[in-house]
Amino acid sequence: MSCSLPVQAATLRPSARAPARQLRGTSPGYAEASRGFSRLSRLTWHTRIAVLCAWLVLAGPGWLLSAGPRLAAGADVSEGFRIEVVVTGIPRPVQLARDEDGMLIVLSHGWRGDAAAEIYRIDLRNSLPVDAARVPRVVIPFAKEPRKTVFGSLAVDARSGDLFLGEENGNRIYRLGADQRLRAVAVGLNHLLGGSTIALDHQGRLVFLDYASPEMHLRSETPLPPSLSWLTEEGYRGPEVFRVDVDETRPLPRRADLLAPILPRSETTRAGQEPMWRLIGVTMSGNDLVLLSAVGEVSRLGSDGELRPVARLPAGHYHRTNMAMGPDGSVFVCGGFHIRRIFRISPSGEVSIVASELGDPGGIMLDREGALYVAETALHRIIRISPAGRR
Repeated sequence: MSCSLPVQAATLRPSARAPARQLRGTSPGYAEASRGFSRLSRLTWHTRIAVLCAWLVLAGPGWLLSAGPRLAAGADVSEGFRIEVVVTGIPRPVQLARDEDGMLIVLSHGWRGDAAAEIYRIDLRNSLPVDAARVPRVVIPFAKEPRKTVFGSLAVDARSGDLFLGEENGNRIYRLGADQRLRAVAVGLNHLLGGSTIALDHQGRLVFLDYASPEMHLRSETPLPPSLSWLTEEGYRGPEVFRVDVDETRPLPRRADLLAPILPRSETTRAGQEPMWRLIGVTMSGNDLVLLSAVGEVSRLGSDGELRPVARLPAGHYHRTNMAMGPDGSVFVCGGFHIRRIFRISPSGEVSIVASELGDPGGIMLDREGALYVAETALHRIIRISPAGRR
C-alpha cells in the first residue's frame, strides 16, 4: 500500500490593522488617557530622557529573556536541572525523534484531526523558541479504505533518514521515504499501541511489540478462520516481541501473524501458563532490548532470549508511554498523561524522578549532549530539560 503525501507550508502572517482614530462620542475615559499623554509631552527635555532611560532599564532584561528560550511554567524538575520551551504552536505533538543532521522530527495529530499524521522537521540551532506555525510540514492523509487509523509511534532510520510510523491501536507499520511515499512494511499485528512500541536497532532492524490473546485476535485485520479458532483458545497468551530486517530481499509487507517472535521463544511456550503483563515500550541498550510492561516493570531482553528484571516504577496507570536511552546507559521513561512524570533508571537500577506535573507528556528524545526533549501534547509545545549550567 502506498500513497502520495502533500507537503504544506504553514506560515503565520501578522494581520494588518488600520491606525486607530478617535471617534465621535468617545467615552470620558478615552479623553482622560489622551490628556495624560499630552501632559507627558510637556515634560522637560531632561525629564523625558530620564524617563526613557528608566524604561530601558526595566524593559531591557525582559527583551533579553524574550530573545532566548522561555522557562516552562507549570512543570517541576529535579534540582540541578532547568526546563525551557523550545517549540511553540505545534498541534498535539505525540512523538519525537532526531535525524543525523540534528533536526528535531515531530509526529503531530494536527489541530483538526482530519489526517492520519503531520510530520514536522524543526531546526533548533536558530533562536528559540521556534514557532511551529511558520515551519513546513508533511501531512499524511487518511487512507481511502474504511479503516481511518492515526499514527502514534515513530522511529528514524539513521542510515537513510526514512521514518517508520506505527498505527495507534492498529495493525500496521509503514515506512515514509524521501520520495514522500508511504509503504507498509509490517501488517497483521493483533494490536499495536502508540508510544515507544516500535524502534530500530543499531543494524537498522525493526523491533515492534504485540500481544496475543483471544480478545486481541478479534482486533487483527486477518482473523483466524473458524477451523483454527482452537489456537486462540489453547495457544500462547501474552506479549510478543518481533525483530525483522525490512531491507532483506524479501517482499514487503511482512505478515506479523506468520513471523517467529524473539519473545517468547517457541521452546518456552506452554498452553495454560500464567500470561505476562503486556509490554508497552521498548528502547535499545547496545544489542539488548529494554522493555516496559503495563504495570511499570522494566526488563532487559538479552541476545540469549532471557528476560531479566531491571527496576520497578511507582504504581500507576501507564498509557502511551515512551522510552529513551541516555549516553551513560540510563533509561528514561515518560509515564504518559495519567502519570505526568518522567523517570530515570540508573545503570544500577535506581529510579528517580526527572520531571513532574507535565502537560500530557508524550514522546521523549535525548540529543548528543544529553538534554532531554519532551512533547507536551496538551500544551502544544516541546520543552527541553538540561543541566542548569548548560547554555
